[in-house]
Amino acid sequence: MIAFACPVMDTESYRRYAEPGIRLAAEPESELFALAATGGLARSYNLLLEQTAGHEELEALVLVHPHAEITDPDFCRKVREALEDPGVGVVGAIGATGVRNIAWWEGEVRAGHVRHRYTDFGGGELEAFSWTQPQPAPGEVECVDGLLLVLSPEVARSIRFDESLPLGHGVDFDFCVQVRAAGYRVAVADFHLTQHRALELLEDDSLWVEAHIRLGKKWEGRMPGVPKEDVDWKTRARRAEAERESARAFAHANLLGADARVLAAERALEEVTSTASWRATGPLRWLNKLRAERRSRAAS
Repeated sequence: MIAFACPVMDTESYRRYAEPGIRLAAEPESELFALAATGGLARSYNLLLEQTAGHEELEALVLVHPHAEITDPDFCRKVREALEDPGVGVVGAIGATGVRNIAWWEGEVRAGHVRHRYTDFGGGELEAFSWTQPQPAPGEVECVDGLLLVLSPEVARSIRFDESLPLGHGVDFDFCVQVRAAGYRVAVADFHLTQHRALELLEDDSLWVEAHIRLGKKWEGRMPGVPKEDVDWKTRARRAEAERESARAFAHANLLGADARVLAAERALEEVTSTASWRATGPLRWLNKLRAERRSRAAS
């Protein structure tokens, strides 16, 4: 039996996104566990694990974020295929290799069919993390995004989320590192998934930074597959400062370049609109606009 679980942070998101996706993907014998979010994302996930992991017939536990919508009617078959290898402990829809911290998207990204639906600027839909140019799934990775986490029964029974992380930032990264440290592998499958969220990557950068620091300390020198650096923390801090200032310099240069292009376009527009021919044809443009408005009203 493949079980589905979701922490309900707000009822509206769950009913609009997570629940319809789970209903689409679930089999007749599947069980659904929905729990009102309590004490943060990690705490909610751990409570769901306690509820579900002991089920004797459990084949896999699918943790679905309330803003994630499964759009794959063949989802359960793909889950079984991904977990055929007993060495695989976690499967996601999108993840990366070369991951060193909670900004997993800075690694080499691999993804299934993951879409990003947003309401900013009138709304729209994009390929999720398209700017990372993700490689196609399936494949082994080091970390998967927490929008969708498929856990093997062994992992669901033995590993828990870190409840000390502020607002749940980095819980997916930390969980995947725990899984790999326990000897299991992490993978991405060709799941079809839509995430419903704003375009901004981070909502609260101060808490994200705090989580970044905590997990850096927690896993320093112990992260699976990452050699321990012989560089002291002061050197790394100075390097981080330099990289930050370098990034700011590039950002300022890009902003100046954008401003320059706007000014150039404004000058070109001014040159066109200040000519005698532009002024002479003004009444004709006004008449054409009036005709277009009348045709539009007539059509409606």
